[in-house]
Amino acid sequence: MIATMLNEVAILIAKQIRTMDDSQPVAEAVAIRDGWIEQVGSVSELIEQYPTAVIDRSHSDHCLLPGFVEAHSHAMTGGMWEFTYVGFFDRRDPAGNLVTGCQSIAAVLERLSLAHLALDDPATPLIAWGFDPIYFLDETLTAPDLDRVSSVREIFVFHASAHLATINSKLIETANIREACHVEGVVTGPDSQPTGELRELPAMSLAGHVALRILLAAASANSLIRFGAQARNAGITTLTDLGSTGLGDVATVQQLQEVVNGSEFPARLVVFLNPAMIHRTADELGQLRTVLRDQSTDKLRFGPVKLVLDGSIQGFTARLETAQYVGGQPNGQWLLAPEQVQQYLRSFHDAGAIVHAHCNGDQAISLFIDSAEAVFGQHSDERTQHRHTIQHCQLATQEQLDRIATCGLAVNFFSNHLYYWGDQHATLTVGESRAAVMNPAASALARGIPVSIHSDSPITPLGPLHVAWCAVSRQTATGQTLGAQERISIQQALEAITITAAWQLGMDDEIGSIAAGKRADFVVLDRDPLGPAAEDLRTVVVVGTVLGGQYSPACSAAINPGTDHLSGLHD
Repeated sequence: MIATMLNEVAILIAKQIRTMDDSQPVAEAVAIRDGWIEQVGSVSELIEQYPTAVIDRSHSDHCLLPGFVEAHSHAMTGGMWEFTYVGFFDRRDPAGNLVTGCQSIAAVLERLSLAHLALDDPATPLIAWGFDPIYFLDETLTAPDLDRVSSVREIFVFHASAHLATINSKLIETANIREACHVEGVVTGPDSQPTGELRELPAMSLAGHVALRILLAAASANSLIRFGAQARNAGITTLTDLGSTGLGDVATVQQLQEVVNGSEFPARLVVFLNPAMIHRTADELGQLRTVLRDQSTDKLRFGPVKLVLDGSIQGFTARLETAQYVGGQPNGQWLLAPEQVQQYLRSFHDAGAIVHAHCNGDQAISLFIDSAEAVFGQHSDERTQHRHTIQHCQLATQEQLDRIATCGLAVNFFSNHLYYWGDQHATLTVGESRAAVMNPAASALARGIPVSIHSDSPITPLGPLHVAWCAVSRQTATGQTLGAQERISIQQALEAITITAAWQLGMDDEIGSIAAGKRADFVVLDRDPLGPAAEDLRTVVVVGTVLGGQYSPACSAAINPGTDHLSGLHD
C-alpha cells in the first residue's frame, strides 16, 4: 500500500472485496486510517466521502478478503526447520522452497544419513521431524533401523502428529529407556525390550535432553520470524500458538514480546496457556494467566487456555468409546487425568478465560461435554457467552453434536486430516464408516454450532485455503471422497477461516471481517475464491497480506501449499 501520514485516509481499491460481513458482503474499496477501517463501499462513494484521500490501485486486479485466522497452530512451526524434514508429503519451507517427501523407509534413512554426515560434532543429536509410520504398511522404523544411520550419535525422529517419536539404540542407552519400560507409551517388542517408539509426552520426556532441543528451537527468535513468514505466505494475519510455548519462563515471554510486537512481524499472535507445559497449581496458573493477559498488545495476545485430553488418531493414542481401532490396537491415552478436566474448566471458566480443549476421540469429546454440562450446562446466559471450543473434535457423533449445541460450545475441526490421513483412517484406524463422518462440519453447522477449521501446523502445513478446500471437497490424497454429506460450501469454509475463527478467539470485534471500525487486516488473492475460476481453492494464489494497513508481499517462491499435491502422490 501507499504510505500515508498519521491521520491520513487511504482508499484501497480491489477488483473484488469479499467482506464476510452479512450487512455488506461485497465491495469495491475500503477506506483506511491509521491501521483501522474507516468505511467500506464503492469507489465512487468513498472518493466522494474522502476527497483528499490517497488512492491505492496496486491491488485493482486482485481480490481482498479479511486476513485469514489460523485458530489452531503452533509457534514451533518455524523452529522445526532447524531440523531434518522426513515427512511423506512434499512441503514448502519458510522461504518457499519445495522439500520433497520421503515415501519409503529407505528414503527416510537416506535423508537421515545425509543429515548425519553434515553434522561435524558427533555429540550433536540428529533430530528429524514429520515422519509417520502409518503410510508404510509393510515397513516399520525402529531403533535398529536408525542404528544403520549412526550407532554413536543420538537420533530422535519426531512423528508428524507430534504425539510420538522414534529413537535409536544410542539414545535408548543414554536416556536409560530400558529401565523405564513400565512408563506408559514406551513401546516394547516380544523380547520386552524397547523398540525405539515413544508415545506421548510422558514417554518422550524420558529422552528429554534431546527433545528439549526442539522446544528451545521452537521458542527462538528465528523460529518466530519463520513462523510469521509462513503465515504471510499463506495469507494469515492472525496466528495462534496453542499451548506449545512454556509461558512460565520470563525470558520466553520477553522474546515473544520483542519479536511479535516488532514492526517486521507480519501477523498477530494469540498465545494459549497450557497447564501441561507449566507445572503449577490451578490457582498459580490462574494468577499467571492474569499477569500475561495484562501484557497483551494489539499484536500479541495472552489469555486463552488449552487443555489436552487425548492423543492422535493416526498414532492410535486418541481415546475411543463407541468402537475401537479396527486393527485391534488398545485404546489411546488420557493426557489429562479425567478428574482434572472439570476442575480446570471450572477454574478458568469462573475467571472468564476462553478454554479450548484438544479432543480427537469420541471418548475425549464426551468427557469435555460432561465437564461443560457440570460447570455451566444449566445457565443459559453462560451457554452463549463463554466461547469454549473443542479442538479437532474429529470423531464427534451426531448425539454429541446435539449436546455441543445445547452447551453452546464451539468446534474447530481438523479438516486437513481428511486429505493427509483420510485413506489411512478408512482402512487402518477407525474404518470406512467412521472415517466418512469424521470432522462433521455440515452436521455441526446445521445445528448452529460455530465452526472453524485448522491446519494444526506443523502437523500439516499452514494454508487456510487448503484447509478450506478439504472441508469443501472432503477428498483424500488418493482422490477418494469421505462422506460427501458432510461437505460444506465455499462460503461456509471461508467464514470458518475468518469471522468464526476470530469469534472463537474473542477477537471478532477487531478482525475476521472487513467492516468499519475493525482493523485493516486483509489477505490479497490473485482471484475471487467464490468466482468460477476458483472451483479448486488450492489453485488460488496468495499475493500478500495487509496488517493494520501495511502491505507485505508473499514470498515469490511460495505458492498455496495445497497445489504441491495436485498431481497426486509421487510415482
